[in-house]
Amino acid sequence: MRRFSESYLRRTRRGMWADSRSALVDFDLDTRTRVLDVGCGTGEFTRVLAEESNARVVGVDADPELLTFADEHPKIEAVAGDATRLPFADDSFDLVVCQALLVNLPDPAAAISEFARVSSDLVAAVEPDNAAVGVDSTVESEVTLEKRVRNAFLDGVSTDVALGDRVPEFFESAGLDMVGTRRYHHQKLTEPPYDEDDVRSAAQKATGEGLDRHEQDLRRGLDEPYESVRTQWRQMGREVVRQMKDETYRRAEVVPFDVTTGQV
Repeated sequence: MRRFSESYLRRTRRGMWADSRSALVDFDLDTRTRVLDVGCGTGEFTRVLAEESNARVVGVDADPELLTFADEHPKIEAVAGDATRLPFADDSFDLVVCQALLVNLPDPAAAISEFARVSSDLVAAVEPDNAAVGVDSTVESEVTLEKRVRNAFLDGVSTDVALGDRVPEFFESAGLDMVGTRRYHHQKLTEPPYDEDDVRSAAQKATGEGLDRHEQDLRRGLDEPYESVRTQWRQMGREVVRQMKDETYRRAEVVPFDVTTGQV
C-alpha cells in the first residue's frame, strides 16, 4: 500500500467538499448512527462525515502517526487498522466509506469485501479518476509536462490510480446492490497571496524533489530518460518560482472523484 505524509494529505485535500456536498446525498448521513471512514489518514473526509451527521464516526488507518491528526476532532474516534483486515465485528456500522484509498491498494476487492462484512447497510467509495485530471497554468510548460509525467505515472505505478469509474464492478463482485454513482470535481487553485504549502510545492518542483518521490514508477512508465524529464521539470519549477516572486503565477487543477454507493 502506498503511504503519504501529513503535509501531502492536507495539501491535496485542501478545500475538498467546501463548495458542495451534494455528491454525498446517497449516504443519507442525517439518518446514520455508526459511520466508519477507512484509510482516513489525517481525517479530512472523516470531519466532513462528522459535520453532516449525528453519528458515532470512527476513522481507521494503518498509519498511527496520521491518526494523531484525525483524533483532534471531538466527534471522531481514531483506530489503527488494516483496510483488508478491519478490527471490527460484522455489522458494526451502518455506513462504511473510504476516500482515495482503493487507488492505493494492491487488492481493492479485498478491502471492499471487508467493508461489506462490517456494514449492516451501506458501503461507499469516493475515488479519483487520475487519468482525467485537468491542469491550467500561467507557466505553459507546466501543463504539457505534467500531462506527460501523469501518463507515465499511470503506466508505471503498481496500483490502479484511475479506477474511479470502475468501482461499481468491484461492488457488484462483492455482492453489493448498487445504489448510485455521482461525480464530484475537486478544484485546487494556486493564486496570490500564496501560502506556505504553495511556496513549498513550487520549491519542490524547482529542485526536482517532488518528482524524485515517484522516480521508480516514472522510470517504468516513461518512454524517454528520466534524467531528461527531470531537467525539464526543474526548469519548469524555476519559472513557477519566478512568477510567484512577481505574484503572477496562477494554477488550477481539477480532479474528478467518482462517488459510488452500494447496499449490503
